[in-house]
Amino acid sequence: MTDTDLGLPTDGPVRVESLDDGAIWKVLLATPKANIVDMEKVGILGAIFDRAKQTADLKAIVIEGEGPHFSFGASVQEHLPDQVQAMLGGFHDLFGRMLDASVFTMAAVRGQCLGGGLELVFFCNRVIASPDAKLGQPEIMLGVFAPVASVALADRVGRGAAEDLGISGRAISAEEALRIGLADQVADDPSEAALAYARNYLLSKSASSLRMAQRAVRRDFAERFRREIAEVERIYLEDLMSTADANEGLNAFLAKREPQWKNA
Repeated sequence: MTDTDLGLPTDGPVRVESLDDGAIWKVLLATPKANIVDMEKVGILGAIFDRAKQTADLKAIVIEGEGPHFSFGASVQEHLPDQVQAMLGGFHDLFGRMLDASVFTMAAVRGQCLGGGLELVFFCNRVIASPDAKLGQPEIMLGVFAPVASVALADRVGRGAAEDLGISGRAISAEEALRIGLADQVADDPSEAALAYARNYLLSKSASSLRMAQRAVRRDFAERFRREIAEVERIYLEDLMSTADANEGLNAFLAKREPQWKNA
């Protein structure tokens, strides 16, 4: 069965390659160099995870970015008031579809991995970074915050590190990411390292049992994430986006100028 027969995209902004007789899918963000996670990509990724849920023989998904960088993050244009509600709703729905699929996911990270790109990465079960990777949640630089990171990043790195990354907006090296638990491995070729992990530890096991284990180990996290992301999304849309500084930060970024904060 070909990737097309499976209903998987083989060209366009997100591509999927089926490996090892369909047991592994390699999902490629394919708009280098930035690989912006915009609404089009989010929709395609959601459909891929819907298909994954229905594919009984699938044991692992590896997500990576084409080119030198994983992703510069979500589309800033889509954060503006006329698009932000639809953008956030679709983006947060993607994470629910990832949880519903109950498939072990890995991220292979090279270069810049920022904002919404990093949220997609740390939501995976395993993160493998190249030595040149830079990982960060820089949303605060634009006067906004990262909703998924606000809810879920502490599960991976702990409260202190999550607050540091979310509130400072700083990017960290692969070595620091490994030290705090944001990355699980540093490898010169993170894609090959992810495939090696799947082949060494997953392919010999039952796909149905792997899914049950995934559901079980993430049960509490999944329930809490769904509950809390709805409230954080409300804070973002109703409270944050009513401030002058959130709108100033976004517009200043698009205009390539320094923001003029009013602290309000």
